[in-house]
Amino acid sequence: MNYCINPTCPQPQNPDSVNECQACGSKLILHKRYKVIKPLGKGGFGTTFQAKDTSLPGDPICVIKQLCPSTTTTSVLDMARQLFEREAETLGKIGHHPQIPRLLGYFEWKKHFHLVQEYISGSTLKQEVKKQGRFTEEQGKKFITEILPVIDYIHTQGVIHRDIKPANIIRRSQDGHLVLIDFGAVKDHVNQTYISTGTGETAFTNISIGTSGFAPPEQMALRPVYASDIYALGVTTIFLLTGKTPSHLGYDQISGEILWRPQVNISHWFEGILEKMLEVSVQHRFQSAEELLVALNTKNTHKEQVQSDQDRTLFKDEPTVFNDNKESVSWMSPTTEIAQKIRERKSRLEKNYTNQAQPHSIKMRRETTQRYLTTVTPKIKGNSVTKLGAKSPAKWTAVTLCNAYRQGIRDFTGCDLSRLNLHNAKLSGANFYRANFREANLQGADLSDANLGHADLTNTILKNTNLTKAYLGKAHLVDCNLQGAKMQNAYLNSANLRGTNLCAANLTNVMVSDRQLEMAKTNWWTILPNGKRGSGF
Repeated sequence: MNYCINPTCPQPQNPDSVNECQACGSKLILHKRYKVIKPLGKGGFGTTFQAKDTSLPGDPICVIKQLCPSTTTTSVLDMARQLFEREAETLGKIGHHPQIPRLLGYFEWKKHFHLVQEYISGSTLKQEVKKQGRFTEEQGKKFITEILPVIDYIHTQGVIHRDIKPANIIRRSQDGHLVLIDFGAVKDHVNQTYISTGTGETAFTNISIGTSGFAPPEQMALRPVYASDIYALGVTTIFLLTGKTPSHLGYDQISGEILWRPQVNISHWFEGILEKMLEVSVQHRFQSAEELLVALNTKNTHKEQVQSDQDRTLFKDEPTVFNDNKESVSWMSPTTEIAQKIRERKSRLEKNYTNQAQPHSIKMRRETTQRYLTTVTPKIKGNSVTKLGAKSPAKWTAVTLCNAYRQGIRDFTGCDLSRLNLHNAKLSGANFYRANFREANLQGADLSDANLGHADLTNTILKNTNLTKAYLGKAHLVDCNLQGAKMQNAYLNSANLRGTNLCAANLTNVMVSDRQLEMAKTNWWTILPNGKRGSGF
C-alpha cells in the first residue's frame, strides 16, 4: 500500500500500482526515493510514517517525521527552514550514539519539513507495560540507569529531547537495549525565538511544547532546560511502576504535584529519588543526568541496607534502639530475648487499649496514651533499660528513630526531633508528648492516632501527612505546613494555629474552634469540621 502524507488529503490510502494520490494528486514517491507505507503515530513533533528507501538495494525500512508549521507566512517559513536545517545538523551529530536512531536525510516538500531516520524494530515501553504489566522497583531502577547515559550524551551535545515518555523509548528486538526515539525537529532555540502570528499562537505551538503530563511547567511555558528531561524521565518511571498516566493519577490542587505515591510499593530511598526528579520547581530538581546517576549509584546500596537491617546496629557511630555499643548509648543493651518479650508485652497492652470502648472525649483518650506506653518497658537489672525517654539520645537521627519504631518502641516523650527528615515515615500510634519537631520534615508521614500533645511543631512540614485521630492538644503549630493533610477526628483544642497552612486539609470532625481556624490559612479545598468546603477565613 502507498500512503499519502499530505495533511489535508481526504483519502490517503492508495494501491501499490499508482505513483500519485488518487484523492489529492500528491506524489507518493517523496524526494524521488521514499515510498511511505503507513502512519506510525502523531505527537508533539508532528506525524511519523514508516517508509521504504527505494534508492537502496532491498528497499530498507526507514522512518519519516513530518513537521508542519502552524502558519505558512514567508517570515515564519524562512525562520522554520533555518532552524530545521540547524536541527538536522545536530541530529546528524547525536545519531552516532548506539541508542539513538541515525539521521539518514532531510528534505522540504510542499512547505513541510521532513526528517528521515533509522527504523528501530521493537516494542515501546508503553506497549511493554500494556502487555507484561507494571514494572517492579528493581526494573524501574534498571530502566533509569540504562537510559540516563543516553540523556546525558544528548545534553552534552546541547540538545534537549523535550518529549521523553514511554511511547518514545523502544526496547530493541535485536539486543534488548533501550533506544530513545522521536526527537523534536526544533530544540530550545525555537522557544527562544518564536514568532507571533497574531492569532494567539506561535509558529511552532503544536510541536515545541511536548506531551501534556510528561512535560514540566517550565517547558509548557516554552522555557525548557536540561532538567526538564529529568522531570519527564521521572513521570515515565511512574508510568512504568503504576501503568497510569498523570491524568489518571491526578494532581495536588495546591502544589500541582502528581499524586503517584499511593499507587506504588517502593522503598523510601527510591521514593526520594523519584520525588526529586519530579520537583515542580526546577531549582529543587536534579539538574543533570550525571547528578541523578551519581545519586543512584552512591545511595542505592547504603539506603537499601538501612531498609533491610532491622535486628542489628546499622551504623557504628549512631545509637540505635538495641545497640550493644555502651560508649555511644548505655541504655540500649538488652538481649534479643528480653527485647522480644518487651515487644510482645507492649503489643498486648496496645491491642487491649485499642479494643477498649471509646472514651467520652478524644482528649481523655490521648492523655491516657502516655500512661499505657511508658509503663510497658520495665527496668532490668544489669542493663540500663528504663522508660524510653528517660535516657534517650540527646539528639535523635531519622535512622535511629525509625529503627526504634521498627523494634516496637512507641514512647518518644520529650525527645528532640528537630530538623529531622522523616519524609513518609511510618510512626502510627507513637507517643510524641512534648517532643520537639521544630523545622522537621514529616511530609507524607503516617502519624495516625499519635499523641502530639504539647509538641512543638513550629515551621514543621506536615504536607499530605496522615494525622487521623491524632491528639494535638496545646501543640504549637505556628507556621506549620499542613497542606493536604488527613486530619479526620483529630483533637486540636488549645493548639496554636497562628499562620498554620491548612489549605486542602481534611478537617472532618476535628475538635477545633472557629477562633483557631481564623488564625490559620484555609481555602476552598479545605474540608471544614462540619464536612463543608472552606472559603478562607
